[in-house]
Amino acid sequence: MGQVTDALTASRVPARLGRFVLRMFRPQIYVTYGVLWTLALEGTAEALSGPSGHWTPSWSTVVRAVSVVLALLFARMVDEQKDLDYDRRHHPDRPLVTGAITVAELRGAMALIAVLVAVLNALISAVSVLLILLGLGYTLFLVALERWSPRIGTGLLVNLLVSYPVQLLLSVYLYLSLLTGDAIDGDGRAVPLLAMFACVFLQFEFARKTEWRQDPQARLYSEVLGPRGSAAVSLALAVGAAALALLLFGTAGRLPALSIVFPALGAWRFLVRRRPSGLMLPAMGFVLLFNLLCFYGSTALAIGR
Repeated sequence: MGQVTDALTASRVPARLGRFVLRMFRPQIYVTYGVLWTLALEGTAEALSGPSGHWTPSWSTVVRAVSVVLALLFARMVDEQKDLDYDRRHHPDRPLVTGAITVAELRGAMALIAVLVAVLNALISAVSVLLILLGLGYTLFLVALERWSPRIGTGLLVNLLVSYPVQLLLSVYLYLSLLTGDAIDGDGRAVPLLAMFACVFLQFEFARKTEWRQDPQARLYSEVLGPRGSAAVSLALAVGAAALALLLFGTAGRLPALSIVFPALGAWRFLVRRRPSGLMLPAMGFVLLFNLLCFYGSTALAIGR
């Protein structure tokens, strides 16, 4: 009887994981972001490579895009476990709190993701395998780091400082995987290129945690910097991304730089109209449009060579 029960329980795991993903990792947002991020970074890296560049989307691009999306899902699963005690007090409807998913099920899915990305990236290069696993490993390292020093988990800016490298490592993975595959010629412009994508991500990170309401338990940057200060940082990061696009691509950078209209609108809605959460949706629009226009612009440049 026990074996039958276990078998029935195991058969329900995929459905439980599917419901978790649909709720906590909305594909229309995260999959779109992961794919556009991959295409935009690869396309712009190729455009910077000059006439010798010969990058075009390929099966390797598909592998990298899938790896980025799965790495983001892996990080979401880790965060769900790491924040369990906090969620029990402040978000009692979360899947892990309600029992809609279990820690064991999430860890099994994480192990499967690690194996899958390693196998997929072995088709590209050993460096690609190492870098994508390094990204997953750093995500797990953060859990141990926060247990060792609770201040890292409770201090928002300190936590951002130590957790942001997860996203940076994925950008480095994309760039070096492309470079070691002889798809591009690398040079020192890789640094401002990666900085540009860092600004795009961080402007959304600040925007989504900036509100007028005061709630020390909500983990908002506006609790530390003030609503105006946090909104200013988000807008400054968007301006930084647009400026780096112009610096790297000259007049061709005007296309992605036009995306600045979204965070500018968000800042106006939040600071002038005092909309409670006026920053987040425009910031999301900026991320998606900037990445899309970077890819479109780099493709146009490649065709025009």
